[in-house]
Amino acid sequence: MSLPDPVPDIRSLDLLRSVAELGSIRQAAGAHHISQPAASMRLRSLERTLDLELLDRSAGRARLTVHGRAVVQWSGAVLEGMRDLLLGTAALRSEGRDTLRIAASMTVAEYLVPKWLNRLRASNPDIGISLEMGNSEHVTRTMLGGGADIGFVEGTGGPPELHARVVSDDDLVVVVAPSHPWARRRRPLSPADLAATPLVLREEGSGTREVLERALGAAGLAPTPLIELASTTAIKASVAAGTGPGVLSRMAVEPEVSDGRVVVVATTGIDLERRIRAIWRGEQPLMPAAARLLQVAEDTAGS
Repeated sequence: MSLPDPVPDIRSLDLLRSVAELGSIRQAAGAHHISQPAASMRLRSLERTLDLELLDRSAGRARLTVHGRAVVQWSGAVLEGMRDLLLGTAALRSEGRDTLRIAASMTVAEYLVPKWLNRLRASNPDIGISLEMGNSEHVTRTMLGGGADIGFVEGTGGPPELHARVVSDDDLVVVVAPSHPWARRRRPLSPADLAATPLVLREEGSGTREVLERALGAAGLAPTPLIELASTTAIKASVAAGTGPGVLSRMAVEPEVSDGRVVVVATTGIDLERRIRAIWRGEQPLMPAAARLLQVAEDTAGS
């Protein structure tokens, strides 16, 4: 679904949040390295865009209105998402010999790595980072070939040449469009139900696909692909459009479940739990920056 017009300026939202935190436009302007008049202009422009009075200026000192407090609350996720986007894209285009090289599977790169980088940069602001994305099979090959300092994959295991450490738990869920018959189903899906139904799946070599295949394989079954797609985002869009059921990471579909675009269908008799692992080459210790990132990933999972 496209964004409605007009769209507020992200820097103005960040400025409004600073007014709420610091208590005045003057202090917020200083924190953003702009003049107070420039800050006031940005905030008035934001009010015009949203057609709301965000600040009460009648007492000689700007205070947030009820509407302003609500906008600050709602903008938190937007600003956090933008920080994740900027950190992630900076890592994708970063190059250089003094850079921490990360390889991550698609789900991990999309939903976890930006948060890890945000925390890593907070304590190590000068660190250079490059990020390579692919499915778990690609990340494993990259690590075996020495193409990255540390990798993160989903799935059930890895080659003995690589050290591995679990950093987070996740599970897969079956999702359908609200219009799909399974959305109103009362009985949980069995392994046979899943195997007999064509599914919208990740491509072979992905950690998500591997976990599903092994889970069904334990019952002597195999999934039936309806469509194979190379990204979680593409599968979510396809499922929401009614193409067919999909099997995806629970954390990846949380936004779509929350806003009603897809529905989680209960399962029984099938183990769809999985672990997210850090991997690195076994013949050498982790470089200090990679070790710090590993610690951040473990601490984030436990928080």
